[in-house]
Amino acid sequence: MNKKELRTMVRRDLLSLSPEQHKIKSDMIHNKVINMEEIKKATIIGITISNIPEVETKKLIESLRKQGKEIAIPRCNSKTREMAFYIYEDENQLETVYMDLKEPIPSLTTEISSNEIDVMITPGIVYDQKGFRIGYGGGYYDRYLTNFENPTISMAFEVQIVEKVPTDAYDLPICKLITEERIINCKKIREEETI
Repeated sequence: MNKKELRTMVRRDLLSLSPEQHKIKSDMIHNKVINMEEIKKATIIGITISNIPEVETKKLIESLRKQGKEIAIPRCNSKTREMAFYIYEDENQLETVYMDLKEPIPSLTTEISSNEIDVMITPGIVYDQKGFRIGYGGGYYDRYLTNFENPTISMAFEVQIVEKVPTDAYDLPICKLITEERIINCKKIREEETI
């Protein structure tokens, strides 16, 4: 299957989760994320505001903020296909943009550089265990992560994991993948394969 077909198939599976399953599984993932060493050590965490059917992030963001973490939310520039991250404190600093996404309002928030973000929680629709992902087709994260050197983590439901994601030269894999059932060290799997 190509990327488009995989995206369609997994999205269909995601939409079949009941609201109760979605909440329970999201909570299980949140508990794993909060207890990760990378998250405990982090001061600033990059993350998006989720939309159904993605793993829910609003509750996780609140939990992280209660632990004293600063949260950075991306804003996309559709003309340049680039992203910038802004420190997020409350809902009043967000606006709803295309595809019903919530993004920070630059005049109400502070922009930060990529090297200030300690951990990036990267969104996606389809993943494999090596950490390759299929996003929403804009390539924003692949561009942004080119110069990002800190840990990258993704949260996904088990139904989002496939055997192999087709890759292009510009695709950048994540370090770890967290599901309701397990923590997959994608970086380690890739390293073991090259030995």
